[in-house]
Amino acid sequence: MEIRIGIQNVSRELMVETNQTSDEVVATVTEALKGGTLDLTDTKGRRIIVPAGSLGYIDIGEEAKRRVGFGD
Repeated sequence: MEIRIGIQNVSRELMVETNQTSDEVVATVTEALKGGTLDLTDTKGRRIIVPAGSLGYIDIGEEAKRRVGFGD
């Protein structure tokens, strides 16, 4: 699933590809907004940590669909 994160006072958005479901991402974002940090792990195992007070928006894409053809 692809997630785009807008951060206040930063012109570029963060693009994160994760194996989490949309419900798991929503739960993680909701918990972060209560105070603290947004902590996500991408498909390659890298962690992305953003202070919740700096979040501008979160765009949660569709669930990953099975790819056709050659892939990584």
